[in-house]
Amino acid sequence: MMASVFWNLDQGQWLSPQIGTRETTMYRVIAIVGGALALAACSSSPDWMNLDALKPAPVMDTVRFESTPPGAEAKTSNGQTCRTPCALALPTTGALTVTFSLNGFLPDSETLDLVSIDNRPQLQPNPVVVELSPAPPPPKPVKPAKKPAAPAKKKTSAAAPAMAAKPASATSGAPAQQTASPWPAPAQPKQ
Repeated sequence: MMASVFWNLDQGQWLSPQIGTRETTMYRVIAIVGGALALAACSSSPDWMNLDALKPAPVMDTVRFESTPPGAEAKTSNGQTCRTPCALALPTTGALTVTFSLNGFLPDSETLDLVSIDNRPQLQPNPVVVELSPAPPPPKPVKPAKKPAAPAKKKTSAAAPAMAAKPASATSGAPAQQTASPWPAPAQPKQ
């Protein structure tokens, strides 16, 4: 069994605690608890403590994007976007596709190829220049053909047959009414 050794400042000599004393037991408890905490910390380390931080970051290449007309949205296949004219730092891990879109214009795509220049990976073409074509006008909506209107039914009322039954001579020379009216007939002047 291994005993702990301490330096006694009062006497200026090394002291060894006796086995089975209270001090020795306390040191053993502290050592066991410290070891258990260290073991638990290793099994549940947070993300910031992983060893991925030691891996080198991918080499980045800055690519410039331009479009005619300016203001198009350039979106890369890895999800980065910007409005032209702009530049993005892109990883040189492989080829990428860039899609340009602008309202009123047809979308256009370009492929960025990975090339090695002086043993350094770069994306080509750089700068990427795109001319967007105007979109054709939208087709005019087709109006559905109108159905022929059904003939209007004449409204008849109880007053209409009574007026039609009066002879023209009874109206004392007033012109005869041609159509039935929902309004009462005007009062005839007395002679």
